Amino acid sequence: METETATEIRIEGLTKAFDGQSVLRGCDLEIAQGSFIALVGGSGCGKTVLLNHMLGLLRPDAGRVMVAAHNRPGAPLVDVAALAAGELAELHTHWGVVFQRNALFSGSVLDNIGLWLEEVRHLDADAIAEIARQVLDAVGLASDAAFLDSRVDSLSGGMAKRIAIARALAMAPRCMFFDEPTTGLDPITASQIQDLLLSTHFEHEAGDRPRTTVIITHDKDLLVRLRPRVVMLHEGRVSFDGPFEAFEASASPIIRPYFEVMPVLHRGEPGR
Repeated sequence: METETATEIRIEGLTKAFDGQSVLRGCDLEIAQGSFIALVGGSGCGKTVLLNHMLGLLRPDAGRVMVAAHNRPGAPLVDVAALAAGELAELHTHWGVVFQRNALFSGSVLDNIGLWLEEVRHLDADAIAEIARQVLDAVGLASDAAFLDSRVDSLSGGMAKRIAIARALAMAPRCMFFDEPTTGLDPITASQIQDLLLSTHFEHEAGDRPRTTVIITHDKDLLVRLRPRVVMLHEGRVSFDGPFEAFEASASPIIRPYFEVMPVLHRGEPGR
């Protein structure tokens, strides 16, 4: 699903350690705009640490993370760690992030979807409600007034995940980041979320390229069904980067054992 186009994210020699223990050891990765990528690897390999560097939530010990600044003409690459807090916040308005546990706050469905539309875009209630209905339709949920007013703590796990995705879509992001989006869901709901990840990747304004999608996952079924570009981390570096078909067929002593144990990891609490 790789697209020949401009760079969305470039990671160069990224190194990070915590309390003297190295997690990332010179990680390099290039992600083109419009890419659909699954980031995989065993427990403690640094997947979430890498994601947090992409989002500017961690600063590298060495190396750098360059991302396309869609808030600037031509979307030039900028060093995330060099941005001031206000610049990073502006950059984040062009990204959608769906956390493993959804990070919904107590309140209604409309409250959760509308927060950033009000705080960042300063939209009025009518405009927020219209966008909320649109994104709820996009994720296959009801969009009537009763559902908008329902409390998120009354929703099932699958519905809560869809609300988290709808909230991210509400800001019309150029990039979507998902951390373990199907872990803990039953197989039917997980397959529905898998399909939703693909449909939201290609949902975009006429004339625009598909958005960039980065998914941290242990979900083998997701890989099989969606066949993304697979990036595997091992011992703090990228050990594989290529199409799913090549990942599945690999006899590598690093890839093969991990591929076989993925269903067990997916059912349990994922490592970072």
